[in-house]
Amino acid sequence: MTSYDAHLYAHEGTIRARHLEAQTEQAWRLTLVTNAVVARTTEYYGLAVESMRRSGRRIDDEVLAHISPAHSENVNFFGAIDVEGELAQLGPTGYRPLRIGDTLF
Repeated sequence: MTSYDAHLYAHEGTIRARHLEAQTEQAWRLTLVTNAVVARTTEYYGLAVESMRRSGRRIDDEVLAHISPAHSENVNFFGAIDVEGELAQLGPTGYRPLRIGDTLF
């Protein structure tokens, strides 16, 4: 589900803004959020692949070509965010620790 889909789901499939200008602004904000999610996911994919390769796992670039960061399973669209709690989970590099367990690679 993209952020756009989540927003439509939360508002029963409708954009509530009445005027075209407001609808356009809403669409741009949703695009910005979607792009931020894709950028963040891409960054973490890169960190995960780098970490797995450093540990000796073989990951073919051909396999990576079929992985898309355009998903949102890791995004909380409807809940509150504990900013202090989230910041406390960041490691010394400024990233959350990777959860690398059993993978397909």
